[in-house]
Parts: sequence; C-alpha cells; structure tokens
Amino acid sequence: MKKIKLQVTNRLEIQNIEGFMIRRVTPFGNSAKVDCPKQYLGREVYLVII
Repeated sequence: MKKIKLQVTNRLEIQNIEGFMIRRVTPFGNSAKVDCPKQYLGREVYLVII
C-alpha cells in the first residue's frame, strides 16, 4: 500500500459537502474498511462525503 503522509492540524473547513459519518476503523482482510493505514485500526474517524 502506498504511504500517505498525515497532515497534522486542529481545524478543518470544507464547503459544499453532502454529509459526514463518524465511524470506527475496523479490520477487513489485510487493510481496513475505510481506506487508511492499518495503524489507525480502532480509532474513530470522520468520513466526509463531497
């Protein structure tokens, strides 16, 4: 899997979104259900639909 550098910030503004979900990253095979590195398994994430 390609390594994606995480941009650390404490504020995010996004316009024209359709909605968002708060989900927990869970394992699915060799990766996760949300497309992110396995090091974030078990963490709570915001999935933003644009």
